[in-house]
Amino acid sequence: MQKSWDVIVIGAGVAGGLAAFDCARRGLRVLLVEKRSFPRWKVCGCCFNANALAALTAAGLPNLISDQGAVPLDQLRIGWNGMALNLGLPAGWALSRERFDQALVNAAETAGATVRFETSAVLQETSTAERMVQLRPPGGAPVQRIKARVVLIAAGLQHQVLAHFHEASSKSTPESRIGAGSFISDDSSSYEFGAIHMAIGRHGYVGLVRREDGALNMAAAFDRDVIKGAGGVARAAEVVLNQAGFALPQNLESSRWQLTSALTRRAGLFSGHRFFLLGDSSGYVEPFTGEGMAWALAAGAAVAPFVEEAQGEWTKDLEQRWRRRLVDLTISRQRLCRLLSTLLRQPLTTKALFSLGCQWPAIPQHVISRLNQVSPSMKSS
Repeated sequence: MQKSWDVIVIGAGVAGGLAAFDCARRGLRVLLVEKRSFPRWKVCGCCFNANALAALTAAGLPNLISDQGAVPLDQLRIGWNGMALNLGLPAGWALSRERFDQALVNAAETAGATVRFETSAVLQETSTAERMVQLRPPGGAPVQRIKARVVLIAAGLQHQVLAHFHEASSKSTPESRIGAGSFISDDSSSYEFGAIHMAIGRHGYVGLVRREDGALNMAAAFDRDVIKGAGGVARAAEVVLNQAGFALPQNLESSRWQLTSALTRRAGLFSGHRFFLLGDSSGYVEPFTGEGMAWALAAGAAVAPFVEEAQGEWTKDLEQRWRRRLVDLTISRQRLCRLLSTLLRQPLTTKALFSLGCQWPAIPQHVISRLNQVSPSMKSS
């Protein structure tokens, strides 16, 4: 492997994969490093909204989702305490992360990026013009030290690219919930194609959607002590579904779940000398209808011009402008999700919101439209 690169992208998920593609198509020498093997499943609602599609279009991949056989989404069904709200969902798609992330990596490789799987990376010392990165390849191969003019850290919620005490490491909030996900075979008619089903309980929620292969994808968020108290993740999901009045999917009892670290978190800094954070590494809150994917894709589509500029001199102004760009595209859009999450944790507030929504459905429909609208800055990018 060559020892010097224009940009090293750490993490081949949504943000990292798109950033690697966009940088490579601009003629930069790109190394994309991923600690896991692909294709791989990941805890995720696997839903894409209009803002996610706009980010892909801005980066030059307008047909990536549809070309992979994604399922169009046009309905959102929300259940709480036996009541249901059925709302329209603008311009949505469902596609498994196995297929989507692999397609992004393939596009990056086709554009000229070099990809290394099963390789962990740690950010190390810096010089005026470059940043050193330590790579640990698979199979006990010797550790490698390579350098790049810019490093993009897109390694997920609780990555180990930076030391845990680094200012740019993310910290969770005390009230943060734990994420959980699974997918199962379920051929019942309770959960049809084309709809996101969201069950809201007293201590968490469960979202369900049909993937392109027919499997039922489940993505949940639970209060930290609920899983242990319920007797496991599958049991916690069952409790929430029952509280919402939703049918229990087939094979739920035997489903295997994967947990995440605390969901609500924020990095202290979004950049440092010759590195940028993007995607979940910069911060995250509980999403509802595909916002999480849109936040990551928006950052992935926006960072390449900053990488190009950083091939020359690195300045504090460059860091500050990336912060403003990231706040505009992602952080500011997370505020509505944070507010909704807070409100839905209060039983009386939730009851009032549902009663209001049932009486005047135009109000929750407006909220859904706000969550799914395309960022003005993405339109102009």
